[in-house]
Amino acid sequence: MDINKHFDNNKLKIKVIPHAGRTELKEEGGKLKLYLKSAPEKGKANAELIKFFKKNFKLSLRIKSGETSREKVLEII
Repeated sequence: MDINKHFDNNKLKIKVIPHAGRTELKEEGGKLKLYLKSAPEKGKANAELIKFFKKNFKLSLRIKSGETSREKVLEII
């Protein structure tokens, strides 16, 4: 999947669905959704999100906004 088209000024908007039973990135309705195995407690889902992009796309990202929300904005660092 080419995620580069979803970046705008080194920022990526994404919807996260925690506790999904699988970790998988999908493009639905022109937007990115990341299904995560981790539960949204104690930062586990956020850590899995960052690890997913580092492992699969070799990107170092940080959560710019939406730390406790399902709608997040990630920024390349």
